[in-house]
Amino acid sequence: MSAADGKRTIVLTGASSGIGAVAAAQLAAQGNELAVVGRNAERTEAVAERVGATPFLADFERLDDVRALGAALLDRYDRIDVLANNAGGLYSKREVTVDGHERTFQTNHLAPFLLTSILLPRLVATAEAGHPARVVSTASLANLFGNVRLDDLEFEKRPWLGGWHAYGTGKLETILFIRELSERLTGTDVEAFSFHPGTIATNFGMSSPLIRFGAAVTRGTYGITVEAGAAPLVRLTADTPVGAPSGTYFDRLTANGKVRQQARNAQLGRDLWTVSEQLTGVDAVV
Repeated sequence: MSAADGKRTIVLTGASSGIGAVAAAQLAAQGNELAVVGRNAERTEAVAERVGATPFLADFERLDDVRALGAALLDRYDRIDVLANNAGGLYSKREVTVDGHERTFQTNHLAPFLLTSILLPRLVATAEAGHPARVVSTASLANLFGNVRLDDLEFEKRPWLGGWHAYGTGKLETILFIRELSERLTGTDVEAFSFHPGTIATNFGMSSPLIRFGAAVTRGTYGITVEAGAAPLVRLTADTPVGAPSGTYFDRLTANGKVRQQARNAQLGRDLWTVSEQLTGVDAVV
């Protein structure tokens, strides 16, 4: 697809529900060319039809799906201005994907890392053509109880704790990934940001007894609205200056949110990047 019409092209994963679906509507209303990605065909196609976007299907628990998604996006769009990595998951039981990786690690880190690596040359080319580009990833305040161990990325040696420790670790990996990506993109017009959307009243994490309990005792009123939760995603993805250095982690709309000390460990970010390349079989261009 040609970018001659001047529209920005935004790729938004996790767009079939929650803050992704809300952000899709708002970003499409701003006049962007929008590619919405989801694993559920019916929901993803419904969102695309409602907002005037193009649907793409991919299950992040299958890395071959992510590779096929990347190829389809590159084939469809000669300009990609923003990649918004919003897909992810919290799982109450430890399970392994068809690729042999723990689900939380794969869906929250490996799959977005792989998709970003595939699309990065197109993002860089878009920036070189005079259209500043961005990678925006949904992280979480849950990073504060994460712990990245390069000797146990798959959570084989640690207690599962209802999936929360693995989820927090996945979001800590998101912050580390974005910070290392921003370093590697120095000298280009491609920026990278991560953010915590807030505690949102959605169906996210309903496999967790703790989330179900919270929803029950508050009669579903805990947390902020989905519209409020989508605000940081829309803000960081929109065609306006962010007002913070590339690599910044936002707590909702506030720059420099609280992070675990590990998030500031640049060497850990570099080491995680190297391992992620090995596990996904890609050689990133930066």
